[in-house]
Amino acid sequence: MSRHGIHTIDTAFQRDHFDAAYLIVEAGRGAFIDCGTNHSVPRLLDALQSAGLEPDEVDFLIVTHVHLDHAGGAGLLMQQLPNATLVAHPRAAPHLIDPAKLIAGATAVYGEEEMQRSYGTLVPVPEARVRVVEDGETVTLSGRPLQSIDTPGHARHHHCIWDARSRSWFTGDTFGLSYRELDGPHGAFILPTTTPVQFEPVALKASIARMVAYAPDAMYLTHYGRIGDVPRLAQALYEQVDAMVAIANACDGRADRHRCLVAGLSALYLERAHALRVPLADEEVERVLAMDIELNAQGLGVWLDRGRP
Repeated sequence: MSRHGIHTIDTAFQRDHFDAAYLIVEAGRGAFIDCGTNHSVPRLLDALQSAGLEPDEVDFLIVTHVHLDHAGGAGLLMQQLPNATLVAHPRAAPHLIDPAKLIAGATAVYGEEEMQRSYGTLVPVPEARVRVVEDGETVTLSGRPLQSIDTPGHARHHHCIWDARSRSWFTGDTFGLSYRELDGPHGAFILPTTTPVQFEPVALKASIARMVAYAPDAMYLTHYGRIGDVPRLAQALYEQVDAMVAIANACDGRADRHRCLVAGLSALYLERAHALRVPLADEEVERVLAMDIELNAQGLGVWLDRGRP
């Protein structure tokens, strides 16, 4: 069941209900927002068919940023969408046209074997099929405006997409992570993502505030799905960004800095899970968040080494 023609697609990256892409259908035309990895492409094409569209009826693939769980499958998917334009942030577009740096960076982090297992071989997108959108610029899907705004803080190549029809944002990673397993009697649990390498806390809070100023009805997160209750969740993100900065500063200079960061983040998220009465035992909460705790700790470490802001 879709709201406002918005279909949530589970890309099956890492686990179920972890990584989403979206399909917007308007008057017989489609737009994908984010696409997961190469391995996700069959699922996106299946979703297209289920929505009653053919591949040549897709006008846009809009990527929020070039992290591989969002855009790794862009080149391969574009090969299947003959009439689509790839829409990207100015800092993202060059990496989609020539993914050599993305491949090198991800391989350095994950190793060749894991790179192939998780992401496959990245396919370049022809430059003629890429449209760069500046801050505030709009593309139109069958008369339905989709506006991009620059949203640094998680990454400098990140933009979020405002869909006025549904009064919703497609937030990529800027509005944090909220997994449905952690929903409780007081609503959704949310946390910021400080994944390496461009965490900027002041910019991140400003980006969140800019989105909240539109008074959205909902946020569509890549990780994972549609959430409402936006003012409360925005406040939770602001508080946690500040708490994560405090944890990073407290751990800075220690020989066991990474261990300290992991422990501090785990304690922060468990405390907030308890306050929200998340219906899982502590060890289950930590299992769901294990990869994010590790990546957030790494990102805070990079931020400290960069000399902060």
